[in-house]
Amino acid sequence: MIGIIGGYGAVGLQTARMLQEWGGQPLRIGGRNSTMARNRFSGEFPRAEWFEVDVEDDQSMDLFLDGCSLIVNCSGPSWRTAARVARMCLARGCHHVDAGMDKEMAVLRKTTPNNTVVLYAAGATPGLSGLLPRQLAQAFDQVESLRYYTGALDKFTAAAAEDYLTGVVDKDNQPLAGWKDSACRLAALNRRTGTRLPFFPREVTLYPYFDAEAEFVANALALRDGEWYIGIDGQHVPPVLDEVRFRFSTNRHDAIKRLCTAAELDAAGRRQYALFIIELSGRKNGTGITRTLVLQADRPSLLTGSVAAAAAIAVLEGEIPAGIRPLAELPVPDKVIERLNKSKVISCLRVFESSVEQLLPVTEGEL
Repeated sequence: MIGIIGGYGAVGLQTARMLQEWGGQPLRIGGRNSTMARNRFSGEFPRAEWFEVDVEDDQSMDLFLDGCSLIVNCSGPSWRTAARVARMCLARGCHHVDAGMDKEMAVLRKTTPNNTVVLYAAGATPGLSGLLPRQLAQAFDQVESLRYYTGALDKFTAAAAEDYLTGVVDKDNQPLAGWKDSACRLAALNRRTGTRLPFFPREVTLYPYFDAEAEFVANALALRDGEWYIGIDGQHVPPVLDEVRFRFSTNRHDAIKRLCTAAELDAAGRRQYALFIIELSGRKNGTGITRTLVLQADRPSLLTGSVAAAAAIAVLEGEIPAGIRPLAELPVPDKVIERLNKSKVISCLRVFESSVEQLLPVTEGEL
């Protein structure tokens, strides 16, 4: 039995859809209103069990976990739930995949579970965002530099906005930092407005960032230089984001509400998408080469749910060794990406023998 917590939201439902399509085990789908979910989705999931579950209630969680061999947590905000769910799964020897991130998971990594797999940060970003450059690097003998752009256009739920802002203000996230001369350098990069990039439908505002996942990738690939950017597509989110990131700690509710409103205005009447553009330069057989990976997908929530499901199948198939780790640190990323690429969520996953700049003239306005 596979249990999905937070299974009535967009991420959780997509996880359930993918697990129903890919897996052979029955599903137990849990959330706060099981009657509503059963009435609305039972035709789509005729064999699923529908449970009312409260992550903050021990008895409720014990009932939900009973009989499950793997739990996928899609509830939010994840910074408040991920470590709690992981601890309860570890106590039962139950495998666990979490689409989100909780800083307390770093403390849990000191635990040595017995034949149990715990994956966290197993969504689109972080998660898939750390696997893609490592897969692309397999075509190189030596990688020297990386340029990374990710962007999305979608509305925020309150929980998703809270998780996003939590990541923005986290002290481990170094704004304007970059990887230069094989080390993290503060204030190495600048925010750029009105930037045109291939496959983005409009100009974006680029925000440099450098978090724990970026640092892992930089070290794993032995990079000399690396730059990571988030591309904000729209006119309303950038000014709101600049303001609320400093108010988030004192007026969390207002900051979340304003970010949700700004994202809704930017997404109004526009096609929603998630996009990754990753450029690596290095050497192959003694020759310098540059390759750019492009992944285009439907709504970010659907991509996150699909990534979580792909990770869960990898756990069930025994492809991941026991232990506690973020998805980006999987020893071999290929099978998760291959499985994900078979889903209908991804519309394009291609590797080009060119730089990002060389792709711009032929792809402008394509998305």
